[in-house]
Amino acid sequence: MPFRDKILALAAPFNGQPSEVAKTEWRYSGISYSDKGLAVLNENDRASRHIRTWLLEPGAAPRVVWDRKQDAAYDNPGAPVARRETGGRGGGRGGDGGSALVQNGDYIYLAGEGASPEGDRPFLDRLNVKTLKTDRVFRSSSESLESFVAPLNDEMTRFLTRYETQKEAPNYFVRDVNVATKRAVTQFKDPQPQVRDILRQYVTYKRNDGVTLSGTLYLPPGYKQGTKVPLIMWAYPREFGDADSASQVTGSPNSFTLLRGGSHMFLLLSGYAIFDNPTMPIIGPGETANDTYVEQLVASAQAAVDKVVEMGVTDRDRIGVGGHSYGGFMTANLLAHSRLFRAGFAESGAYNRSLTPFGFQSERRTFWEVPDLYAKMSPFWYANQIKDPILLMHGEADDNTGTYPINSERLFAAIKGLGGTVRLVMLPNEAHGYAARETLLHVLAERLNWFDKYVKNAGARTTTDASR
Repeated sequence: MPFRDKILALAAPFNGQPSEVAKTEWRYSGISYSDKGLAVLNENDRASRHIRTWLLEPGAAPRVVWDRKQDAAYDNPGAPVARRETGGRGGGRGGDGGSALVQNGDYIYLAGEGASPEGDRPFLDRLNVKTLKTDRVFRSSSESLESFVAPLNDEMTRFLTRYETQKEAPNYFVRDVNVATKRAVTQFKDPQPQVRDILRQYVTYKRNDGVTLSGTLYLPPGYKQGTKVPLIMWAYPREFGDADSASQVTGSPNSFTLLRGGSHMFLLLSGYAIFDNPTMPIIGPGETANDTYVEQLVASAQAAVDKVVEMGVTDRDRIGVGGHSYGGFMTANLLAHSRLFRAGFAESGAYNRSLTPFGFQSERRTFWEVPDLYAKMSPFWYANQIKDPILLMHGEADDNTGTYPINSERLFAAIKGLGGTVRLVMLPNEAHGYAARETLLHVLAERLNWFDKYVKNAGARTTTDASR
């Protein structure tokens, strides 16, 4: 097609003919305006995983500002900053926002997470709309996590930030570009002082194909160096177009740890170590990434297990795995295709991909195009290979079309019928995410009981088989 989408504008009182604003070669993904008539338009291409950003000005030809890989976190230039007075999010991603972009003469402003090899260092940049060159207004230090929140004037000489460290609770500050200090606006105290004794370490390691992986290792309060404790990995796979993007570090070692809701992090208070969000990248160009989903998933998990064992914080006989949604799907697949983990805890997952025949996650090929792939990625097809205990949890009213409760019900029946160790917990009146206080307490109890029985107190394996 010569173009995919067309953007039209209709002037008040909305009884005339619309005028064309732009046409996009790729799929339209948002437009934001300043009150001076400047517009920032984004389009994206799914096949190449690229994002293209245009500047539109009255009487001038559209100009490309960026054409970049959507997965390349280090190259993310940030999003245009909007005013806050009409309900828009300052520093939010520009795209059909209700607030005008901040424009000061020839400049607009960009706020971003600032991913880097040393972790996220949020920033605020100034972009000259004539030259398309940027200069830095503010960047978080490497010892803290300080993020731009909102502008306090159009000149962007004063703005609001959110500051935190591992030991200091998040608070809001006013920054003035003309002075080096910041002024506190809030004085929130640490709501969970007992959590400050949790030790945290950012860890990097390599997969067997050379891809750099990373995760955050949390050690329980009172942990003594050299002691081996039971460990739980909690993860969520992501697709990437290339290995370089998959290897980039995201997240910050300086974030303030808070335990909320039904978080798996509460296991830390029961003597577990947590390897949180170890990267599980599924890499491949275009729509081919999932062709080797199982192989890449197991290789990433093997590398993560090897790393935490090498660090001396746990042993191979006391490692469990869990995840929610696509992370639950990951958990079932890891137990079906490896013996790396003693037990799994899978929440609200999809386990039979023929139930999502028109694609899932980033997979857009239909079941009828690649039926073998749908079967290969479905742990239900391999229920006879799930030899380690797995708990399947699901909201009874799951409203996510990709994860209807029948997924957990049928996998439970399959594993049970094959003689495996499995438990099914259906949560009444809960959707894809769990909300009720009673539910969250129930989730914590189920998770603790399951991992205590099958990981912490399971004893040594009766077989040395670690993989199929």
